[in-house]
Amino acid sequence: MKIGFIGTGVMGSGMVRNLLKNGHAVNVYNRTSQKALALVKDGANFTSTIEACIKDVDTVITMVGMPDDVKEVYDVIFENFDGKIAIDMTTSSPSLAKQLFIQGQAKGISVLDAPVSGGDSGAKNGTLSIMVGGEKKAFEQALPIFEAMGKTISYIGTAGSGQHCKMANQIAIAGCVAGVNEALNYSKTMGLDMQTVFDAISMGAAGSWQMTNNGQKMINDDFAPGFFIKHFIKDMKLAIDEADKNNLDLTILKDVLSAYEKVAARYGGDLGTQAIYKLYD
Repeated sequence: MKIGFIGTGVMGSGMVRNLLKNGHAVNVYNRTSQKALALVKDGANFTSTIEACIKDVDTVITMVGMPDDVKEVYDVIFENFDGKIAIDMTTSSPSLAKQLFIQGQAKGISVLDAPVSGGDSGAKNGTLSIMVGGEKKAFEQALPIFEAMGKTISYIGTAGSGQHCKMANQIAIAGCVAGVNEALNYSKTMGLDMQTVFDAISMGAAGSWQMTNNGQKMINDDFAPGFFIKHFIKDMKLAIDEADKNNLDLTILKDVLSAYEKVAARYGGDLGTQAIYKLYD
């Protein structure tokens, strides 16, 4: 299948490489050209504009940063894309996903919202969890594409459902990563060896993806981004906004958001989410 892929950052680059490994032809575009050019050696076709990226392709995939970026990109897609399926894999607003679906219908394009979970390691290894909303028929047609990038592919329901599922994912992560952070800081404050504590608790009931991956990074003072703090803050705000619209008070999520906003104010938003550990510095 010929694919136009827009957004080749930390996540997108790994996803493109797995598409290429599975025999798909991929045009790539990124606002920072160097990030897209780096994929040429892997077999991607570099393009310098969105219009060139989506010309004569079967499917468009977008993996950009913020909802405003999604809007901007899809304005161009709807005016220049002749294919039938567009897949937004950005974590974005469920309301925006529904809007794009309706706009796509008017253009004869099936827009799927398909956010992912699994971080940079999942993108690199092709083991992402992919949560899809939109038309079931379009999902089935796009399944080989999803299977090239992910291990757990779930059709959630109508347009916006994929984004709602991702909101649930981020809510669960928020409490978990905050708990890992506090457990390790507690161990440190009590004079315990953090690695010994980590080895003792990580394989028991306290074990989790966040413990195994981000917990070890906290111990190692490794705060390089697998997932940017600024994007996690964006995700939490999206979830809170959707919850507020439905009179649901996400108390724990709001507390975790406040903690991350303090870390971002102190250290910037380009560190990884494990940098919540630095809150206690």
